[in-house]
Amino acid sequence: MMKKDNKLFLWGGFLIGFSVLSLLLNIAFIFNDGLKRLTTKDSRVEGVIAQEITPPAPSNQPPPAPPPAAPAPAAIQTFNITKSDHVRGDFNAPVTLVEFSDFECPFCERHYPTLNQILSNYKGKVRLVYKHYPLSFHPNAQTAAESSECAGEQGKFWEYHDKIFANQPNGLSIDKFKQWAVDLKLNAKKFNDCLDAGKYAAKVQADFKEGAQKGVNGTPATFVNGQLVSGAVPYESFKQIIDNL
Repeated sequence: MMKKDNKLFLWGGFLIGFSVLSLLLNIAFIFNDGLKRLTTKDSRVEGVIAQEITPPAPSNQPPPAPPPAAPAPAAIQTFNITKSDHVRGDFNAPVTLVEFSDFECPFCERHYPTLNQILSNYKGKVRLVYKHYPLSFHPNAQTAAESSECAGEQGKFWEYHDKIFANQPNGLSIDKFKQWAVDLKLNAKKFNDCLDAGKYAAKVQADFKEGAQKGVNGTPATFVNGQLVSGAVPYESFKQIIDNL
């Protein structure tokens, strides 16, 4: 009887010990797993925080240059226009176009129909004033300007002006200047004497000097109520300026 009780006691102790051991192992496993998850979570959080607060790596590139300053607006020029000037259109028109031009300049010839279109579309509102600006590298420009003044002496400046630009692509010469005077029924002797004597050379150069003082450095140069427009720009550009005025 005693032996049987001892066996039962031993088996009972074994089972209890095994149960306690299993419980301890489970507890240890759960604790270890929780510790791993906590550690992993902390490391991820630390990684995110480090990424947000780490300053960007220094760059070897120089800082971008500041944007260029806007160019200063061109000064508005004033002109004293009198009856002695060559004016096309209503003399009392509110908008004045002062053109510095070269009869031998191909861009001036291209600009010529644009000005005619402006005068046609703004009748009574725009007047055109022609001034000479013969460029030194155009061999016939000075003489062409003087010939137009000789025609103007007989009251046909604008007719002669149109004649020169209409024939410019075929070339300019003194013989042609004199022939065009005949074509326009001018007094040929008076015209030829005027041109041969260089009667208006100083007047042409006075226009050139005035243009240079006003900021002209090429042709065509057109001042719209004193605002310089350089080059043979399209009609629409002039229209926008004139409409704003």
